[in-house]
Amino acid sequence: MEHIKTYHSKTLQTSIGEVIVEGPVTGEQLARYTFHEGLKAFRQPEQQHKALVGIADLPEGRIIVARHDLLVLGYVTYLYPDPMERWAQDRIENMIELGAIEVVNETRGMGLGRALLDISFQDEAMEQYLVITNEYYWHWDLKGTNRTVWEYRKMMDRMMKTANFEEFATDDPEISSHPANCLMARIGKHVKPETMERFDRLRFRSRFNF
Repeated sequence: MEHIKTYHSKTLQTSIGEVIVEGPVTGEQLARYTFHEGLKAFRQPEQQHKALVGIADLPEGRIIVARHDLLVLGYVTYLYPDPMERWAQDRIENMIELGAIEVVNETRGMGLGRALLDISFQDEAMEQYLVITNEYYWHWDLKGTNRTVWEYRKMMDRMMKTANFEEFATDDPEISSHPANCLMARIGKHVKPETMERFDRLRFRSRFNF
């Protein structure tokens, strides 16, 4: 399929000044920005910056960022599932994964997470996709937010539901390893039943002997 990307942006007035939420950004755009030192949930900021520049230029890759001037304060990524994951065992052309969403601690409560999701799905092309995300409690900043696992889970649920994500059952061992973990997905308006049937087989691999 052709991966069409249409840039959108909006400006938030915050306590630290104007924050621009924009994307999908190109690798060239992203390379001009600096990553805040607090963006380290998945790897060190410089390494994450480099990885996201690469993702931005993948045909299906999408990076949405929140920035203050040229300093990136948050981001969300979309790309095909990792080849090592079960979700890649049937390469569904119009199924992409929300791989990471992160904002720095200092901006918590400013609505950047919701704004990143909002800009993501302003692009009408996203209605062609089934977008999945695996939520694992060990990726959550429980210490930085001073929340329990279940408080954080409720916060994530509220935020994801603003973008029409819903929870789906699965027999995936990592998801099943803790009750707070979950698989969520957003079904675009133009996603066909055949896509959902293939997704169901991936969700319950043992049932379908996939």
